[in-house]
Amino acid sequence: MYPSLPRPTLFGHRGASAHAPENTLAAFELAIQHGADAIELDTKLSVDGYVIVIHDQTVDRTTDGSGEVCKLPLSELHRLDAGSFFDIAYRGERIPTLNEVFEVVGRRTFINVELTNYTSPNDALPEKVVELIKHHNLNKRILFSSFNPQTLRRAAALLPEVPCGLLALPKLAGWLPRSWIGQYLVAYQALHPEKGDVTARMIQNAHRRGRRIHAWTVNEAADLRRMFALGVDGVFTDDPRLARKILGKTGHPSYMTKTS
Repeated sequence: MYPSLPRPTLFGHRGASAHAPENTLAAFELAIQHGADAIELDTKLSVDGYVIVIHDQTVDRTTDGSGEVCKLPLSELHRLDAGSFFDIAYRGERIPTLNEVFEVVGRRTFINVELTNYTSPNDALPEKVVELIKHHNLNKRILFSSFNPQTLRRAAALLPEVPCGLLALPKLAGWLPRSWIGQYLVAYQALHPEKGDVTARMIQNAHRRGRRIHAWTVNEAADLRRMFALGVDGVFTDDPRLARKILGKTGHPSYMTKTS
């Protein structure tokens, strides 16, 4: 179901969002430059049905505008400054559409598309995303993910060759998807737990079932080393440059390849 993704895979979480404004073309370009094997991004629909790449349900935190994404048209969303909140050097960076992301980096990296229609789970987001994937012929370069099993089921029914990653909330809130019962919520190929919940036993159980474990969101050096030592199949990180440095050029954790 996957291309030849390395283990562990370094996913640039919202791009290289430690160094550039999250979920922007600048952040995705930088993630590739910093050695990410893949990028992760968040999708939802504008009021006029375009697939927008933004994390929050509103534009307030990451732009100079205000309002709910689902109530704003593309023309208005495109006028917003999505870079200055991070650094004045990124003034004028725009909220991209998924189509724009596919056009710019779709052939240069693997992409985890999170379906984030959590406040409107019955909207057409899965169908619209699948339409774009087919249009760009990126079936082999995409991983779906979501906290919502029903959304994943809808996407998988339309593109069964694209793997699905089931996201799990931390601690008790995410017990169900992390448990053996989770496999009955949706047929998934990867489990995406919060880093604090990852254990060697979890990874072993997943591997016995032919699944991967991708941990989120792993930004500190100590946490990255712990995840690599446990043997996770991938990490979502805001800082792929740091993760690459720790992992080492060989693709194996640098602290495991040193000779004494």
